[in-house]
Amino acid sequence: MAARDVIFATPGKDAETIARFSEELQEHGGDSDEITEVSMDMSPAFISGVGKNLPNASITFDKFHVVKQLNEAIDEIRRNEQKINPCLKGSRYIWLKNPANLTARQQSNLKTLSKENLRLSRAYQMKLTFQDIYRYISDKRTADFAIQKWLSWAVRSRLEPIKKFAKMLKAHYKGVLRYFDSRLTAGLSESINSRIQEVKRRAKGFRNIDNFISMVYLECSNLELPAF
Repeated sequence: MAARDVIFATPGKDAETIARFSEELQEHGGDSDEITEVSMDMSPAFISGVGKNLPNASITFDKFHVVKQLNEAIDEIRRNEQKINPCLKGSRYIWLKNPANLTARQQSNLKTLSKENLRLSRAYQMKLTFQDIYRYISDKRTADFAIQKWLSWAVRSRLEPIKKFAKMLKAHYKGVLRYFDSRLTAGLSESINSRIQEVKRRAKGFRNIDNFISMVYLECSNLELPAF
């Protein structure tokens, strides 16, 4: 993370990807037992892989992926409400954006639609309140109190997608709260992934996964190649 380099690439999205990383690390003189922090999404496979292969690592669930899950709950509510309120048609991105990122017209529409549908308006306010915990709270103890208070609100909300999100949050609570100690996100990984996708785009795709991985190392690993 400090060097911002790719150190290992492998096919797959299952728990074995973590096992292969651990084996590769050992072969190059590293020790997976010395890895103490991991930032990732809430993939069950990755959680299992880290637990089995990086025994001393604390998991921080990436805050952007957590909020993404909440946004999906908001969008599910919008779709359900739109069936009985056609005024909501075409408003998807209004509810997914924060107020500061809305155009003047979108802000006006948000104000009108919030009065038209109180359930969706309440869900949107819950999202903004949850995001404010990440934005304004710095210490773990206060964050714990704020999230617990938000969860209580969510459980009483009578909004099933929000209640489902709250259940998921409780199941991953330790890793969500860990952010307020580690301050880690997967932002660097997303940045590297953008570079990798650019490699793929320039080549117009790869027929051979090994060739693709070789190009990833060449482009994203800061390798010192020998002079000939």
